[in-house]
Parts: sequence; structure tokens; C-alpha cells
Amino acid sequence: MEFAALDVETANADLASICQVGIARFANGHIVDEWVTLVDPQSHFDMMNVSIHGIEESDVEGAPTFSELVGDLAKRLKAPAVVTHTHFDRVAMYQACSKAGHPAFDCKWLDSARVARRTWDEFSRSGYGLANICRKIGYSFQHHNALEDAKAAGQIILAASAETGLNIEGWLRRVVQPIDGNAPDGTQSVKREGDADGPMFGEHIVFTGALSIPRQKAANLAAKVGCTMTPGVTKKTTILCVGDQDVSRLAGETKSSKHRKAEKLIEAGQPITIIRETDFVEMVSILQS
Repeated sequence: MEFAALDVETANADLASICQVGIARFANGHIVDEWVTLVDPQSHFDMMNVSIHGIEESDVEGAPTFSELVGDLAKRLKAPAVVTHTHFDRVAMYQACSKAGHPAFDCKWLDSARVARRTWDEFSRSGYGLANICRKIGYSFQHHNALEDAKAAGQIILAASAETGLNIEGWLRRVVQPIDGNAPDGTQSVKREGDADGPMFGEHIVFTGALSIPRQKAANLAAKVGCTMTPGVTKKTTILCVGDQDVSRLAGETKSSKHRKAEKLIEAGQPITIIRETDFVEMVSILQS
């Protein structure tokens, strides 16, 4: 069984602002190659992101830009499947390619979170964060380091395959099927509002700032891929979607009350991902394609 596992870290809420990439290649149940590099995102570093991964602007001085890495990345991502844990890293690569004027990488993407949800009953509805699942399988790693997270996602695939007997081809088919396995294909798994089999089921999303689309439309988009939308940030919130203007305004120094509350919860240990509206809309489009 051969695959590549990928993880990225970003400088701010713009998913194109990749500042670190880690890739681990697996074959026959083992890591056969690992690679990590800092990336100059040519963008500002938000202190919230820095507090999570520890990468500062001074660390990427002299590092290659994403455009300069595209050729190397394309070679390293040539594999039967590219594994990421949840969809954020996949969308970040898509957005970074778009920003660099490069076509998206032609990969078969496999989400290790969706794999875990279909392997272990206790993760089918919640609790399928990278660290939580790695505790389940007994794998220790340094969270929020791109290479370490990539290797952890790969280890989840190995553990799930050992548990179920499915190989990469089997998992590529299985993840588009309902969690309960009752349907023969995945045609209905992502189309029903609030469907527990949706690719983003379990996510609780809050929108803040000036959006380019009506709030109702944003809520509909979220519901179609399984998200629960709430008006305010709570202890259940997992995603804060910020209007593009609010992300770029004053290099992130002016933030809404929802944004500030989310950051306080992150500092307290709550796993909330902050993304901009453009990335959210693109994410929905990719997941429905």
C-alpha cells in the first residue's frame, strides 16, 4: 500500500498563506521518505497562527516561495493517493496554486478524518481531530509541525487499514459512502442538509465580518456539506469564517468580537480553524465536485 501524506501550516487566515509544507511517503506500511520546508508566504503573519505553530516571519526569510516549490511539490505528490487530515490542507494547496497561477495538483485526495469516522464507532460523529485519533491508535507526535502532522495522518491510514482490511483503493471508495455503510454508493452522502454522512458533518461554523454573499446563502452552503451554522461563537464552534475584507484589513489587526472570542477559545485549547470566506466557498465547491 503506497500513498503520500501532506500537511501545511499557514501564516494567517488566508489558506493560500502557506508557510510550511510537510510530506511523508508511505509504502508497505512504513515511511519511506519524509520532507519538510519552510515557505515564504509573501503575506503577513497573524500572531494567532504563530502561537499555534511557532513559525514567525523572521523564520521564513530566504525560504522559497510557493511558486518556486511548485515543481518539487508536483513530483512529491505523485502517488496513488494524497492523504490529509480533514479538508483544510487540500484547499490550502488549491488556493496557493491559484494564487501562484499554477493549475491545481492532479491528485486523488483521501481524508484521514473521514477514514477514521468509518473505522472507529466513537469517532463517527465527533472527536475525530488528529490528536484525538492518534491517542486512540497510540501514536505520539509533535502537533502543528507540518511533517509531524503529515506522518500522523499517514499513521491513521495504516491503523484503519489494519483494523478493516481496506487498502488505499478501498478507502477511496469507502469514504464517499455513508458512515453506516447501508448505501451502495456515495451519491446521497453529501447532498442532504444536515446529513451525518456529509464531508463536514460535525463541524460547527460561525460567519463574521462583511461577506460577499448573503448570510442565508452562506448558511445554505454550509448545511449542504453537513455543517451546523450558529450565530455566535461557542464551545462547540470548530470553524470561524471571516469575510475577506476583514482578513486583509490592517493586516489582521482589526477583528470582530466573534473573531476575538474564537482566538481566546483557541488559546484555551479549543480546536477552532479560522478561514476566510473565499476559502470556505472554494472548499464547498471542491467537496461537492
